[in-house]
Amino acid sequence: MTTTTLKELAEQAGRDLEDAPALEILSWAARTFGARFCVTSSMEDAVVAHLASRAFPGVDVVFLDTGYHFEETIGTRDAVEAVMDVNVITLTPRQTVAEQDAEHGPRLHERNPDLCCALRKVEPLEEGLTGYDAWATGLRRDESPTRANTPVVGWDEKRQKVKVSPIARWTQDDVDAYVAEHGVLTNPLLMDGYASVGCAPCTRRVAEGEDARAGRWAGRAKTECGLHG
Repeated sequence: MTTTTLKELAEQAGRDLEDAPALEILSWAARTFGARFCVTSSMEDAVVAHLASRAFPGVDVVFLDTGYHFEETIGTRDAVEAVMDVNVITLTPRQTVAEQDAEHGPRLHERNPDLCCALRKVEPLEEGLTGYDAWATGLRRDESPTRANTPVVGWDEKRQKVKVSPIARWTQDDVDAYVAEHGVLTNPLLMDGYASVGCAPCTRRVAEGEDARAGRWAGRAKTECGLHG
């Protein structure tokens, strides 16, 4: 498909599927794109991966191993790979943490978190998505103000791909209910005070009543890693 066709397809699907169940949205993506469709997962939980495996058994699930993840996150990835009907693909940055430290100095995430995210997340994902026309995320509108207008299917202008967010309309209660009903794997850190799980140096537990993403880059104006805008 041409870029123009993909964009038109995304915009039309966003309108047509706005009120559709998550599984129907993913089934549409599987029918439309086949092997040129993948799911990305931070391994905070495996809800979207589980949903996608029902719509498209053997679907590629792309995980970014930044080199800074909690052990629990890597363990969740390994468990997903072991028990779900998915094909986990782990992407890594061009440089190891040690190589990055040698070039940019240690603890880049403290001095320039945007650059650190660009090197360890954004660039590897852009390279990893080269073979796909569409990718799915676990973005939800209720997570933060910056995500409030997330379409269930939209156009990723930056990467020139269709971006599918099948649980965009879900609430945390919806996620919890799906996890309970299907016994879906979740990151153990979610039971230890973390409401959103990213790289270990830039993630803290949240206090009661705080925004779910308040523990990411706490004390900074930064709210997103750059993958989604």
